[in-house]
Amino acid sequence: MSVIAVLVPDRLPGHQLTTPGLVFGTATARHPGADYEVRLCAAPGLTTTGAPAPLRISVPWGLDGLADADVVLIPGQDDEGPRDEPAAPVLAALRSAATRGCRIGAIGTGVFTLAATGHLDARRATTGWRHTEELARRHPRIEVDPIGTVVTDGRFLTSAGVFGSMDVCLRLLAQDHGERVAGETSRELLTPLLSHGDRVQETIDRELAESAGIEPTLRWLEARLHLPLTPADIAAHAGISVSSLNRRFHAQTGATPAQYLLRRRLERARELLEDTDEGVEQVAARCGFTSAAGLRHHFSRLTGTTPRAYRTRHRAASPPSPG
Repeated sequence: MSVIAVLVPDRLPGHQLTTPGLVFGTATARHPGADYEVRLCAAPGLTTTGAPAPLRISVPWGLDGLADADVVLIPGQDDEGPRDEPAAPVLAALRSAATRGCRIGAIGTGVFTLAATGHLDARRATTGWRHTEELARRHPRIEVDPIGTVVTDGRFLTSAGVFGSMDVCLRLLAQDHGERVAGETSRELLTPLLSHGDRVQETIDRELAESAGIEPTLRWLEARLHLPLTPADIAAHAGISVSSLNRRFHAQTGATPAQYLLRRRLERARELLEDTDEGVEQVAARCGFTSAAGLRHHFSRLTGTTPRAYRTRHRAASPPSPG
């Protein structure tokens, strides 16, 4: 049996409290070999959850529930409240879990709690789009992905968005039991909400089966990052409508075409800054940004620093090449 420990904070949105039980409980009930225990754990002093309509709750486990967990999940708090430094016992429990090799997933503003442990330093992570700049500012050693849906870096998973909790749980389920079990569990949770669920399911299955067809378009994009491409241009190459393109891109990459294109342009810019001496203006042009200012804006949101400062820091951290 795999133990999933959910660290419940004050002001936790209600759906984040229930989602792990829904996902892992459904998998356990429907799939032989999937066997999970979900523990709700909290530090002393927990009083309310269910924002924006607070409810007084109690949970059956304290921080000791993390001690032998296979996975620790850190949900976020509501967007309006403060994100104070986590209490010392919480940090100690999370650091102990990370040190012994536990997988840890943080959802939304829960990423700030995980970041405070130091275990996200020099790793990629994401959070809700309203908070990416704050995360980069408060934790400059984290490589903040401003458009990530779920970012996995080693044993650490972070996510953004309203459905971030479900995204992380399904990603963990896929790691344990494969994409088929995760996909079937997702459909168990979602399609019963629709009266025409069977027809919707047939459409989803068909589109997922066809999603591999965008691989040639992904390669085509890689060679044209420097061009001012639009979704219509990309759809025309793929030979499908823009709406179909959006569905297939999200199924295969977890992003829209525009988000994917921005991500790849920023990754290419980072490679050029590391490997060449080209100026920021040249890098911006080679990566499809209309100006150096545009590159600086997006690059700062991704890394929390400027292209020039990133190059300087990378050069200082890299050992000299032989000879």
